[in-house]
This record gives sequence, C-alpha cells and structure tokens, in this order.
Amino acid sequence: MREAIIVNKLGKRYSRYHAERPVTIMETVLSGLRRMKPVEYFWALRDVSFTVSPGQMLGILGHNGAGKSTLLQLIGGVGCPDEGRIKVNGRIGALLDLGAGFHGDLTGRENVFVTAVVAGLTRREVARRFDAIVEFAELEQFIDNPVRTYSTGMQMRLAFSVAVHTNPDVLLVDEFLSVGDLAFQAKCLQRIAQLKEAGCAIVLISHSVEQIQELCDYALWLRHGEIVAHGEPAVVAGQYRSEMRSQTQKRTPLRPPQLTQSGVELRVNENRFGSLEIEITEVRLLPLSEINCGDGLSVEIEYLSTQAIDAPIFGITISREDGQVCCDISTEAVGLSLPMIQGKGQITLHFDRLDLGGGQYFVDVGVYEKNWAYAYDYHWHVYSLLIYSPISEKSILSPPIRWEISDLQVPSSKRMFVNKYCEDLY
Repeated sequence: MREAIIVNKLGKRYSRYHAERPVTIMETVLSGLRRMKPVEYFWALRDVSFTVSPGQMLGILGHNGAGKSTLLQLIGGVGCPDEGRIKVNGRIGALLDLGAGFHGDLTGRENVFVTAVVAGLTRREVARRFDAIVEFAELEQFIDNPVRTYSTGMQMRLAFSVAVHTNPDVLLVDEFLSVGDLAFQAKCLQRIAQLKEAGCAIVLISHSVEQIQELCDYALWLRHGEIVAHGEPAVVAGQYRSEMRSQTQKRTPLRPPQLTQSGVELRVNENRFGSLEIEITEVRLLPLSEINCGDGLSVEIEYLSTQAIDAPIFGITISREDGQVCCDISTEAVGLSLPMIQGKGQITLHFDRLDLGGGQYFVDVGVYEKNWAYAYDYHWHVYSLLIYSPISEKSILSPPIRWEISDLQVPSSKRMFVNKYCEDLY
C-alpha cells in the first residue's frame, strides 16, 4: 500500500526585509532601490521528514512560530519548498483557514457550489451532496442569505461542512475545533473519525495535547521549524508537556499561599503555576457553580499585570475528576488577538449552554505567553463545577434529545408519554 503523504527532508526559507522598505513604486524610485534587498534569511522549516498512510492521523504539536501552519500549507500545495520534496497521493481537502474562500456578496448556496467545485467536485456531485452539506452545517434557514450576513461561527460551520463532504483522500486540519458549540464539535469529531475509517489520511494541527493523544495514531513535535520528537502520541505529548511545565516551573517564584477575594486559597506549585508577570486575581463562575445540563455559564476572570505584556493568551479548560478534558478553549483558538495589557482588567468567556453529562467538573484557567512557551498564571483544579443531568455520569455529552416513535403498533398515549417525558427533561 502506497503512502498517502511523503515528506522528505523538507525545508522552507523566508526573507526578512528592512522595516522601512518601500511599499510603492514612487517610494522605490525615490529611495534609489535602497532597502529593497532582504536584511536576512530564516528557515521556517528545516530537514522535516515523515509519512502518513491511508487511514492514519498524524497530530502536529508546537508553539506559535514553530512552522506548523507553514508545513500544512506546503503539503496542501500553497507555496513551494526550498529543500526536499513533498508527494501527496489523492485528492486533498484542506481546512487551513475556514471561511477564507467565501465571497461575502454570494449566498451560502452559491458559495457551497463555488467552494466545492474548486475543491474538485463536479457541479452534479455538489448538487447531490448539497442537502447533506447544509444539514450538517445546521444552516437550512440561512442558506439563501448572503454570507456577509453570517456570523463567524456560521461561516466556519459551512466551510467545515463543505470540506468534509468532498470525500478527500488527504485531509489537512488546522485547529478546526473552534467551530460551533460542544455538540457541533462532537459532530465534527465523528465526521473526522468516519473519514479516517474510510481510508482518509489526516494531518491535524492542535494546541490541545489531549486532543492529539485521543485522536491521532502518531504525533510530531516541531520547534523552530525542526522536529524535536516523532512517534507515539502519548510519548510525544508527554515530552511536549514536560518542556512547557519545565519552563513554567523555572519562572514560578516562591511565594506564600494567597487568598482570592472570594476566599479561594492558591498555593504555588500545588494548584498555581506561572511566572506571575500577569496574575489572575479572581475567578467567578456565573450565575452559580452548580448548574443544570443545558444551562449557560460565564467564566469571569480578573487579572493584574504590573508591566506591559504583549498579546497574552487566555485559556479555559473544563475537565472531569478523572482527568478527561471535555472542553479546551483559548482566545487564540478562536482568532481573538489581545492587545498589549497592563494594570487591572477583566475577561469573560460566555457559554450559551453547556451540554455536559451530570457530575463534578473543574474549570481550570490560565494566561500564557503569546507563543505558549510558558504560563504567566495557571490555576489547576481550584474552581469546581457541579452539573445536574438525567444522562448517566459516564457520558461526556448530554445534548438536547427528543425520542420519536413511528410505524409501531403501540397506543398513541404511550408515544405521547415518551415524547413528553423527554421534553420535560429539557
């Protein structure tokens, strides 16, 4: 069986130019072509080699600037390598920038046809799959509206749906799980698993170590464009975690236990880690730390920065007592770039609804260096969340459900009882 993706000694070099490089023809003429040449060169990727077989998923880890997205773009045919070679066997489906190919003035229907045809389908094939694409994206009521009227989440859902319905032989995925709510993310994961089972080779970029461990057959860790480790996901993820933990612990100052305004005790190197250049001073779960499944939840974080910090990343993770991560969200994952911060501030994450199974959870919060190199402040298993649900605690998800019985020889009163019972649960 031939490999779906072959990357051999891949290298990609970029140029750095002078900050005052001319940007117009007039400026170029007046400057006498000065500052037009590159100041220096740097390698975004160097000596990268690996293969991916049909039906395998490779997960790529690394901090910002490690070369992950550059690697995915080169595999997808965006740009050419300066060293080595890439060979891809089969049709490529790429989720590199969800929604980037949409035209705002065209309707969702028109954009589906344009995007799918560009991806390699015929118009007849798109027409056959159109209803499935729209149903998966959950946009039946909006499909004939201009895409410029869509929210970012709606555009991302539609783009994801188009990409996974082109039946690619190779799927390239760059942080796709920021699309939609928990229920939609679960549906995305299920579709990815179906493609993998059908023989699709998948390359996934993710900042979530847990996601890489759970989904991937192999993992690859990039640092400054070079491979640090390549192999079993658990081993590579462990090495990656160890480096970040080591960098964080090196920067964690010795400090006596502190109490937040609400009386929560924070102990350095027990439930609190980080350099503390930015401090999380208070965390509130609103309206309460005990909610019903399907209720909304807001996580309110107050922070204090004694110095100017450029583009920090805030992250929130919801996990069970057994360590199972149920939700991992960061400002970076949803494309929110924070400005330089200093002094006191507040940031709040709003969940419109949490469809999690009943049980005890922890809401871990952190603020990180802009390249994920280490944590400024991270609170682990400090803030507990209790969720009540009729669904068993063994289930992670507890989405809204409604049983429907048809074509069965049962009394109508019994059918109504089943429907009413399930409706009463929600």
